[in-house]
Formats: sequence, structure tokens, C-alpha cells
Amino acid sequence: MKIKIINKSTHDVPHYETLASAGMDLRANLSEPRVLKPLERSIVGTGLFIELPVGYEAQVRPRSGLAAKKGITVLNAPGTVDADYRGEIGVILVNLSNEEFVIQNGERIAQLVIAKHERAEWEEVEELSSTERGSGGFGSTGTK
Repeated sequence: MKIKIINKSTHDVPHYETLASAGMDLRANLSEPRVLKPLERSIVGTGLFIELPVGYEAQVRPRSGLAAKKGITVLNAPGTVDADYRGEIGVILVNLSNEEFVIQNGERIAQLVIAKHERAEWEEVEELSSTERGSGGFGSTGTK
């Protein structure tokens, strides 16, 4: 599938690192490094603007390496870029570590996954079909 993109950053457009990669890395587009203090959050621009076809979304997800090694993650993961959004793709980063983290221009800060989605219509009813699980919620299926 082809997706229209405007790249106002100084970096290449996102691309898949391997044949089987689901996501493409997003890079910070900064005029100067930005310090993210412990528990601080910041919207980091990418310089990218996209036009998705209706029926698709772009999901902004954390990078596992940044999360595991530095405690940096995407606050609203996954963030959704809707097909009718035409603004710059921004990434809401949060520092969950105890140390300051410096975001450098060009740093890979998140990944973008293109996903097809359905639109649902609600059908109001008086009752739902029964299942073995029923209304058992969080942890109701056990841990083993």
C-alpha cells in the first residue's frame, strides 16, 4: 500500500528495518536536544505529515529498547493517528526512570504501525449471550 507523506524533518522517511518488521521507527525532529526529567512528559515532533486511506490508522507505539533500557515510553500507547488527521505526527514521551533523559535530534523515539480497522454499529439489546467466563473480570481466568 502507498501512503502519502510530507517530510519536513532533516531525516529520511520511516522505513521497515527488516522484512518481517511490523513497525517503522519515528525519529525526533528537534532544533536542539530536549531534557526529559523523571516523570516528565513531552510532545516530541517528528516533522512528518501523512494521508492515510479511510479504514486505516497509524498506531504510535513505544520502542522496547528505550522502555527496557531507559524507562522511556509513549504515554498514550498506542496513540492513534486517524485517517482524517493532517497535522504533524507527535509522540507523547514520558520518562518513567529516576534519571534525566536527553532526547537528541534524529533519535528513534517510537514506532509507527499501519493497521486496518473496522467501524462498528451498536445494537442495543436487553441481554447478552452467556459464556463460561461470564462477567469475570481482571484476573478471573487465573495466572497458570
